[in-house]
Order: sequence, then structure tokens, then C-alpha cells
Amino acid sequence: MAQEVLVKESLSREMISVGEQLARYLNDSALEIDALLWLYLPDLNAWRFVIATPEVKANGPKSVYQKVRAIISEMPVEEQRVESDDIMVLDSSDPLIQLLRIAIKTGAGISGIRFSRNVINGVLIEDAFIYKLV
Repeated sequence: MAQEVLVKESLSREMISVGEQLARYLNDSALEIDALLWLYLPDLNAWRFVIATPEVKANGPKSVYQKVRAIISEMPVEEQRVESDDIMVLDSSDPLIQLLRIAIKTGAGISGIRFSRNVINGVLIEDAFIYKLV
């Protein structure tokens, strides 16, 4: 009988550092942001940098992606290390963000909280690194 083994993509120190730099730029921008985090997506075996903002609902995700790209383009070139494909924008009222808010709130500044293999209201959060969650 063959057995399939899935090796989880790890969140490296470099990814945490790069995410923090991006989180600081985004948090200091004019974009209203309620959550910034790396989220592990087990179905894809990949990490995504999640940006939650009410502007997704108000103006649509395409508009928010454009604003995020503009903010990233203002960063020094050596700090522009999160790929566009690795960024995910969500509305602040997204069920995932609402679920995480039950367990964690960081306040307005940038933090660094690892949240691994936790269950909230019966939902498993495989892995996340949270910079901001208000």
C-alpha cells in the first residue's frame, strides 16, 4: 500500500522579516488595514500574505491590489520581496478574519504572533504569523 506524505512548506525567518517590512509600509500607508498576516493554505501547500481591509468591500479587490502594488513600488527595491502572487486581499468582515479576531487582537501597531495548529469555534487554523489584527 502506497502512502502519500505531504511536506509542509515552512515559514522561514526571511519570510517573517520580509512580511514585517511590508506590514510596516502598508500600516503607514493611507490604506485602511484591519489585518496583516502570513497564512498557510494547506490545500495549496503555500503561504499567502493576507491583507484585510474594508476597502475590498467598498471598492473591490482589484482596486485594493492596485493600491497595494503602488505602495510596494514606493518601497526600496531591496525590500520589495513579497511576490504579487503571494498576496491575498480580503474584506475585513471575511469569516477567516472574524474567526481570528475571536482569539487574537494586536492593536494598531505591528506585532509578531505565531498562531499554529489552533482550533477556533471548531475550525482548524493550520498556521499563521500575525502582524496586525484589529
